[in-house]
Amino acid sequence: MLQKELSLIFQGQTRMMHGVMVSVTRTKVSPDLSVCTAYLSVFPSEKAEEIVANVNANTKTIRYELGTRIRNQVRIIPELRFFVDDSLDYIDRIDELLKG
Repeated sequence: MLQKELSLIFQGQTRMMHGVMVSVTRTKVSPDLSVCTAYLSVFPSEKAEEIVANVNANTKTIRYELGTRIRNQVRIIPELRFFVDDSLDYIDRIDELLKG
């Protein structure tokens, strides 16, 4: 549920930024549900660090928006942590090495 809602939030935010797409590839939640770690895939990947830094700077706003969406389904709104998911770049690099 957290992954879906975060994806919708980012989808709405990135509509304003032409040529940039952010998707939530996976989320991990701590056993006590107090911390949610989200991995973001950014296209184009050259802007990944910049976008994730911007997202981390706006974590409070994102958490508030998430809270307004899921407040009736969960007891506490988890603290959010965002990281770059570079697994697609890693896969592309392996493909290049195998082809070359």
